[in-house]
Amino acid sequence: MNSLLVCAIVMVWLIIAYRWYGGVIDRRVVRPDDSREPPSCTRFDGVDYCPGKPVVLFGHHFSSIAGAGPIIGPVAAVAAFGWGASILWIALGVVFAGAVHDYVALMVSVRHGGKSLPEIARDVVGARARLLFMVFVWLSLILVIAVFAVVASKTLMTTPAIVIPTFAIIPIAALFGWATYKLKLPVSIGTVVSLALLAGCIALGYRFPLSFPLGEAAAFRAWFGILILYGFVASILPVWVLLQPRDYISTWVLIIGVALGFAGLAVSRPPMNAPFFTGWHSATQGPLWPMLFILIACGAISGFHSLVAGGTTSKQLSKESDGKIIGFGAMLMEGAVATLAIACVSAGLLWVAPEGSALSFSGVLEEGGPIKAFGVGYGSLTAPFLTASIGTLVGITMLKTFVMTTLDTTVRVTRFITAELFGPKLPIFRNRAVASVLGVAAAYLVGSSGRWSVLWPVFASANQLVAALTLIILTAYLIGIKRPSGYTLYPAIFMLVTTMAALVWNAVRFFFPPAGESVNLILGIACVVLLVLGGLVATEAPRSVRAARARVS
Repeated sequence: MNSLLVCAIVMVWLIIAYRWYGGVIDRRVVRPDDSREPPSCTRFDGVDYCPGKPVVLFGHHFSSIAGAGPIIGPVAAVAAFGWGASILWIALGVVFAGAVHDYVALMVSVRHGGKSLPEIARDVVGARARLLFMVFVWLSLILVIAVFAVVASKTLMTTPAIVIPTFAIIPIAALFGWATYKLKLPVSIGTVVSLALLAGCIALGYRFPLSFPLGEAAAFRAWFGILILYGFVASILPVWVLLQPRDYISTWVLIIGVALGFAGLAVSRPPMNAPFFTGWHSATQGPLWPMLFILIACGAISGFHSLVAGGTTSKQLSKESDGKIIGFGAMLMEGAVATLAIACVSAGLLWVAPEGSALSFSGVLEEGGPIKAFGVGYGSLTAPFLTASIGTLVGITMLKTFVMTTLDTTVRVTRFITAELFGPKLPIFRNRAVASVLGVAAAYLVGSSGRWSVLWPVFASANQLVAALTLIILTAYLIGIKRPSGYTLYPAIFMLVTTMAALVWNAVRFFFPPAGESVNLILGIACVVLLVLGGLVATEAPRSVRAARARVS
């Protein structure tokens, strides 16, 4: 099937869905009111609570929720089950589950003074459920930090040409923030200058690739340590210094990169080389249900997004009417990125390739992981405009900037949750640096093995279960204020059952692995812990929903 036709159908659907279904959620569920003063103004502190320009805040939110999630998940899903089932779940899930989850979570946090969703759970589903949910979320965030730091480290090792642009964007973003917030330079001028500087750094990286003169294991530990340290430093800086400007610039990088990718599709119109469907059971990932819905992860719905919405974005929203484009719109844009990722590896690479081919899907995936596979496929699609090597570099750099934004946002959100979880009993954890150290230290221990392929299903299961639990909390809240709750309840039920099944599957696989693989006690126990915590929170939910219905009846 022609890849351009497939992508065009999905893009048109996402545009229609924003106007239609986004409008329904806006009118019937959220009902934004700009007469309410947002927490960015009422609780302004210049560090975390700070009104952001809508275009800059969209950039922060989108780049924070995107990361490498809409690339890694869809690429892994195509490898396991083919492109047909993968793209179908992205198109449906991102509209009816993911975008609703993100938008409603953002606005509920705004209505609660910028509190995180776990903190809001205290008022909605009770103190015990709030504690369990917060512990579950904290563990999930540690997995997020570990997974993305591991993936970023592997990419820096296998593609040394991206080292310079990856780290050069940090001072460029700081300069942009200082110029636009302190010198009042127009955002448009700052954007053009920043993108020009970044383009120069990409060319410099291509000319001077950098790598550690160490063995593979030592090089990984060095990069992993550097990225963890970066996440710590970025998490304690005021949002206008690095977080907002970096994420905004990263969004433009992605917009330009995605536009080039779709332009390449329009010119070359390659067929989908990967199979439409490979079967109901994958030898590496397990049964299509529940594992397809877990592998796709952020490309369709992600619990991590609610933590960004209630952790950083709600503290920067300048007025409620901006919530739809930022919450609902950014999630649909992530679905578009996931669609492009499927096209890059399904049409840009060869499923059955000649021996030694540089475009072999399985060969590239095994050598450099999903990001490298996306980059090489992207380079193939953009061949009408760029050489294959430069196209690959642009594709990987585009994603690498988002991995870094996800890292610093996740560590910041983990700091918030750590302070809320431990701060009341141990005041030392109210200190920004101390709270951040605890999170990054735990992530370093989890991710030091460097095995992203093992960590990803556990992270994705935990992430999707956070989404299900968040939807349950939002449902109870909507019932309590007499708003339609079916929009959040039905996806909550589906995601809860699916992710619990995935955790059971993974736990069994880690404790009783197939022949040739070793037992993984740490991840097996992690699955059991997440399963128990998620189950406890889920059992609290029906009681809370019944209580909410009783209060409004």
